[in-house]
Amino acid sequence: DEIEENKITDIEAEIPKRKDFRETLTLTIDPFDAKDFDDAISFKDLNNGTYEIGVHIADVSHYVKEGTSLDKEALKRGCSIYLVDRTIPMLPEVLSNDVCSLNPNEDKLSFSAVFVINEKGHISDRWFGKSIINSSHRFTYENAQESLDTKSGSYYQELNILNKIAKILQKDKFSKGAIEFEQDEIKFKLDENGKPIGVYKKERLDTHKLVEEYMLLANREVAKFIYDSIQKKGKKDTGSIYRIHDLPDKERMSDLSTFVKALGYSLKTKEGTVTAHEIKSLLRQIEGTPHETLISTAVIRSMQKAVYSTKNVGHFGLAFDYYTHFTSPIRRYPDLLVQRILQRHLHHEPFRDTEINQFQKVAEQSTAREIDAAGAERESKKLKQVEYMSDKVGQIFEGSISGVTEWGLYVEEKETRSEGMIKIRDLGNDFYEFNKKTYSIIGQKTKQKFTLGDSIKFKVVGADLDRKTLDYSLA
Repeated sequence: DEIEENKITDIEAEIPKRKDFRETLTLTIDPFDAKDFDDAISFKDLNNGTYEIGVHIADVSHYVKEGTSLDKEALKRGCSIYLVDRTIPMLPEVLSNDVCSLNPNEDKLSFSAVFVINEKGHISDRWFGKSIINSSHRFTYENAQESLDTKSGSYYQELNILNKIAKILQKDKFSKGAIEFEQDEIKFKLDENGKPIGVYKKERLDTHKLVEEYMLLANREVAKFIYDSIQKKGKKDTGSIYRIHDLPDKERMSDLSTFVKALGYSLKTKEGTVTAHEIKSLLRQIEGTPHETLISTAVIRSMQKAVYSTKNVGHFGLAFDYYTHFTSPIRRYPDLLVQRILQRHLHHEPFRDTEINQFQKVAEQSTAREIDAAGAERESKKLKQVEYMSDKVGQIFEGSISGVTEWGLYVEEKETRSEGMIKIRDLGNDFYEFNKKTYSIIGQKTKQKFTLGDSIKFKVVGADLDRKTLDYSLA
């Protein structure tokens, strides 16, 4: 209630203390079903071949003060969890969907990273600080894309320039060795009771990539600014929290190289050391092949996980020397912490050793919470896949072999990615042997061979919702 009462008076009191962007064209681009708007992008033509592009982030740090019960609960949760049929938010809804959310045509407190950038993507100036914005228009990814495709409609001119510069930023990132995994994301259509009644693949549009590139830019530049300001104080890596992605583990890369070789592809390693360019070369080899999903999943699993840390080692997957999370404070605690840290660096405030130790604890805890959330999201999807297939018992589908073991084959259905098991004893009246080297099962008499990645027709024979498992048989 306090938050509600303070909201209006708060903004009026804050206006003189902040940089005012309310007259600058500002847009949000989000999923059609989004309730919370973390980020907005502003655009101003400076008329000399350069543009002022602002990335404005909800100023959650203004409302969630350090050490309050609200802050402690947010830290405990670590992040919002997005299950198939519901969201478990990190912050109370009054904050996430209303007070902090950058809803259109409302004055909102924000924390901004603003760049002067030319049409070649060169940044000549940047500014960080607290601001106030008023979003002029709420786009969904789809209708912003429609504006770009039809070269007409709301704010086409501005979107077009933003998109061109985003493509340059993306190209630059890839030329430096960034790795992109183009994996289809499966989404469920649910009825009013939350039962899955349909499945669709989430398309990755140019507008998704546009927003992503500006968020990456803000995250990278904020990290570099903080890192540089720490260096100026003559200290080592202190007074911040970074998002890091370490170099791949040598042993895992050797195993991956052996695995893809058995399937007819090559990943060059030097005693297990692998470059980003070699990984990208492998991803190019598998593009459009039956093994594409399988191998790109194996690559992701073989690489290190991105984590939070106070020690900056850069981000291997993005090919950035400096990176942090700053752009999603409504749904991630580290971003809220980085807002507070950035504010203190902007005011040249020192950090005590106890705070720096606390940052490392927050980094470790946030990483653990993120892993828990990802696990819960995976399980939720798996449950919906089993639920979706449970009333398709007896029906025949197409899929591909996603795993081969001595007890049978794992098969993934083409559209929904629902994985089930065909037990070895259900493969037919032959004695099948598992060949570990070639990831295949071979029948002794018939010489019939089932190999990882093979296309296969199967029948759904059983579904167990409690165990989240599906049983298939050969069709």
